Amino acid sequence: MPDTRTETDSLGAIEVPADALYGAQTARAIANFPISGLKASPFLIRALAMIKHAAAEANQSLGLITKEQGSAIQQAAQEIVHGRHHDHFVVDVFQAGAGVSLHMNTNEVIANRAGQILGEQLGTYKKLHPNDHVNYGQSTNDVFPTAMRLATLLALEDLYPVLNDLAASFDAKAREFKDILKAGRTHMQDAVPITLGQEFRAYTVAIQKCHQHIARTAESLRELGLGGSAVGTGLNTHPDYRQRSIDNLSRISGFELAPAEDLRYAMQSNAVMADISAALRTLALELIRISNDLRLLSSGPNTGFNEIHLPSLQPGSSIMPGKVNPVLAELTAMVAFQVIGNDTATAYAVQAGQLELNVMMPTMAHNTLQSITILTNTLRQLDHHSIRGITANQERCAHYAARTIALATALNPYIGYAKAAALVKESVASGQSIVALAREKKLLTEEQIAEILDPKNMTEPRARKS
Repeated sequence: MPDTRTETDSLGAIEVPADALYGAQTARAIANFPISGLKASPFLIRALAMIKHAAAEANQSLGLITKEQGSAIQQAAQEIVHGRHHDHFVVDVFQAGAGVSLHMNTNEVIANRAGQILGEQLGTYKKLHPNDHVNYGQSTNDVFPTAMRLATLLALEDLYPVLNDLAASFDAKAREFKDILKAGRTHMQDAVPITLGQEFRAYTVAIQKCHQHIARTAESLRELGLGGSAVGTGLNTHPDYRQRSIDNLSRISGFELAPAEDLRYAMQSNAVMADISAALRTLALELIRISNDLRLLSSGPNTGFNEIHLPSLQPGSSIMPGKVNPVLAELTAMVAFQVIGNDTATAYAVQAGQLELNVMMPTMAHNTLQSITILTNTLRQLDHHSIRGITANQERCAHYAARTIALATALNPYIGYAKAAALVKESVASGQSIVALAREKKLLTEEQIAEILDPKNMTEPRARKS
């Protein structure tokens, strides 16, 4: 068997690997774009195949392609949706503008596989052509933005349960730690007491709010410009094609999808990608903050806060014996930095459209899908191997709760701010606790000290007793 076969496109002849399902235009893209070595996300490949299935079904029902052609295209597309042939999607994520190269890679793979189903040899295209049949009534300009949106919806379906689980794990720790008193800290200085459970409950709500924000934003991804063809006018499409193809795609994907209000808008604007990327960035910002807290709270063991213990996962130093680092909290922050960088690249791409098309869609798709994937995988690891195994150092927490100078805040209603501030200064200078000084100076009765200066009583609103 020869190593290659010769195919011809509008530029002339080119050699293609003999067993490749892709064809001439993909081979040119391989040669033109050896940029990153990164290939399309499986979510984007699946989304493109779903669109081709939906379009073929619509065109077949309208009599625009034969039943034989439509059935073969649908079978080939379904094989790709189910994970087969992905190794034939070989175009770099940094490629020709608008995603033409990946789109043609898809058309060629489906055409060749459908041709095999019909008994043809690879690269012949006599019964079924990548442009004339697989791509009938379609353009990269309406297919790629549709695929980008659908792929994002598919990827988010993996992220949502991970966010639910992470929030549940934080909430379980909030309940477990609800009676563990500790010092609060603001400006990284002593603040009034709080419970460790209250801190962890706040982390729960932060993740829940981010989840809700992402899900709300993602609703706009369901509006599609499929059927717009080259510039949003629907050239070379049947009048019924748009609605039929989107109805088919809804059934195939399992998402409730709808035609965009205006096809020209759907082609010109990718603001929805900026919106969903920004929602992912907000999650990343919260994750950085929370991971930094976890690193601070677990710092030590002898020279840091040491209020919580994170599970030990691996040795932390090549030179310092016994050192263990908060590796998953560190990883979470690094991944979140990448998500923020991806969002910046996406934002620049979204504003870079001209007239009837934004050609920067490949980088929007790559960055957004990468962000979702690395967040999903990271947060699963953080949850299963770190958050669920956190334990509290109750003795250290109680020590700080009793020693915080901010206990004096509770004295404000009784002795005034100025006298309480003087007491704080003396506490810092002498090393005596606020409680000891209040007792020594007879500022309060023993009953008042027990009531007013009990750190537990400072963690919830309480009416002042006269």
